[in-house]
Amino acid sequence: MSQPSLADSDLTDPAQRHSALLAGLVLQHVNMALMFLGRMPGPEGKPVERDLDAASAFVDTLEMLEVKTQGNLTKDETEFLKQSLMSVRMAFAQAVQEPEASAPTEGKPAEPSTPASPGAATPAPEEQAARGEKVRFSKKY
Repeated sequence: MSQPSLADSDLTDPAQRHSALLAGLVLQHVNMALMFLGRMPGPEGKPVERDLDAASAFVDTLEMLEVKTQGNLTKDETEFLKQSLMSVRMAFAQAVQEPEASAPTEGKPAEPSTPASPGAATPAPEEQAARGEKVRFSKKY
């Protein structure tokens, strides 16, 4: 299934052209979010370091687009945006659940992480920072 090109002759109608531009914008943001979630390779097929904050920014932009265009899109456009947003939210939620692969430092093998016991409380971000741990805040969908 290929995306319609703006050069196609059937896109001379402004409504069709705008619809194709909207689909391109949505796909662009979905692809960028998936790339930063580690679900797609980056430019030239090179892997991209996972960055949940960057992925979250693209998801947030899609959410804003959904809110700001409410009532102004065709049924197909609304459904496409809704489905795209749902799939990228699912990918984000899965990425948050997965442990982040860490590279060994200074030639030492990375220590395996031990999961916290189910009833253990997570330390406050200030405590984590004081111990030199990386503090990561993420938005959950």
